[in-house]
Amino acid sequence: MSTEKVNGLTEEQEEILECSFSKGNKYPDPTMLLLIAAEVGLSLEQTEKWFKRRLAQWRKSEGLPSECRSVTD
Repeated sequence: MSTEKVNGLTEEQEEILECSFSKGNKYPDPTMLLLIAAEVGLSLEQTEKWFKRRLAQWRKSEGLPSECRSVTD
């Protein structure tokens, strides 16, 4: 049985999302977001929010501004 985390995702959902993100899919296009959402059983909106939060965390850990998409911004 999967356990829910504080963010409302199961460990399995979190693993799938994290795996997708870590494979270089930091800026998924709308089609890819739909496929990921379907795979993890989340809505498109929930999946978009997860990627936005995770991207901000990643950018912060890299010493980059959390809101822009380019190093030159």
